[in-house]
Amino acid sequence: MSQELLAIIEQIEREKGIKKEVLIEAVESALLSAAKRVIDLKPDEELKVELDRNTGKVRAYRNGEEITSIDFGRIAASTARQVIIQKMREAEKDVVFNEFQGRVGEIVSGTVYRFEKGNVIIDLLGKAEGMLIKREQSPKEEFKQGQRIRAFLLDVKKEARGAQIILSRTHPNLVKKLFELEVPEIYEGIVEIKAISRQPGERTKISVYSKNDKVDSVGACVGMRGNRVRNIVNELYGEKIDIVRYNEDIREYIKNALSPAKVAEIKLEKEKLKAEVIVDDDQLSLAIGKHGQNVRLASRLIGWELDIRTKTTQAQALVKEKEDKDSAEAKVQEEELVEKSKKKERKKKKSEASLEELSGLGEKTLLSLKEAGINSLPDLIKAGEEGLIKIKGIGEKKAAKLIADAKKLK
Repeated sequence: MSQELLAIIEQIEREKGIKKEVLIEAVESALLSAAKRVIDLKPDEELKVELDRNTGKVRAYRNGEEITSIDFGRIAASTARQVIIQKMREAEKDVVFNEFQGRVGEIVSGTVYRFEKGNVIIDLLGKAEGMLIKREQSPKEEFKQGQRIRAFLLDVKKEARGAQIILSRTHPNLVKKLFELEVPEIYEGIVEIKAISRQPGERTKISVYSKNDKVDSVGACVGMRGNRVRNIVNELYGEKIDIVRYNEDIREYIKNALSPAKVAEIKLEKEKLKAEVIVDDDQLSLAIGKHGQNVRLASRLIGWELDIRTKTTQAQALVKEKEDKDSAEAKVQEEELVEKSKKKERKKKKSEASLEELSGLGEKTLLSLKEAGINSLPDLIKAGEEGLIKIKGIGEKKAAKLIADAKKLK
């Protein structure tokens, strides 16, 4: 059994990648537990079990002295088998987790194994199972059992039952990685992918830039007779791919991003990252795209908000803007005229303030003032104290009071 046990451990190390020492320590721990069940130990005694790394022989020690009265052969055989199986399962889980954890963000290959509540379980070449969850599936893709498939490794989670490997067919980086595989210039760093915007199953826009003036970034991605990009389109089940030439000039970049539409004029609001794009009337549908798809993907690609307008709508907008401006100016002028009129009216009313507003003015005095040609408060102030004293019934004190009251009311 001793040599057979070592042979099994070494075989597992080679095939499963589980270190020999890890397995031996696990067997020793299990044998120790088994030995304690057959050996009567006192509270102060220490028991130790060792598996010889060279011969595979199992020895037990009580307080440092070897116990020779116990045959570990039968115990070792059953115990070791159970421990190795358990340890293999645990170690395999760790090996799988560590391997795929290091591959997050890469493309993995496998075959469709089964379907589970809308999710697709992928056999990753016999090493593990990946899950293509429903929300990470492209709406136009359909899979069959046994079908070969490539997917983007999105995440790996460690769970009690093992590593849960989450795959995606909708992530924009799936397209990026496919281009890296198909285009050597990208893999070598000559051509750089600047940005990607994607509507899975429908369309993807990818902007590329060449660090070498002699290498055309778009041509490299398209390939001879379109072979390179065609391979990626086939992998994505016919999803359209627009390869956009990156440009540091934002105007040129916007024009490239809105291809195949032709742009006539661009007005920028750099502080707001907004752009008004003017196109000919016959280019509007191309610029916007089906259900706004083209402009939406272009906007995501460059990171700017794009407002598409035709020359006709722009002209109409300018006319309306002028009309609104003229209307606003006319309204302001009208309000100013109304306010002036109101001021004039108030001034007139003030100037025509009647003598009856004065307190303590009797009917006789009022009559006397009017007979003297004083009909309003301004007339009274103008007459002054000297003029008022000449009127019958008005003395100096009363004249002064009348003038003071009149000035207050005015």
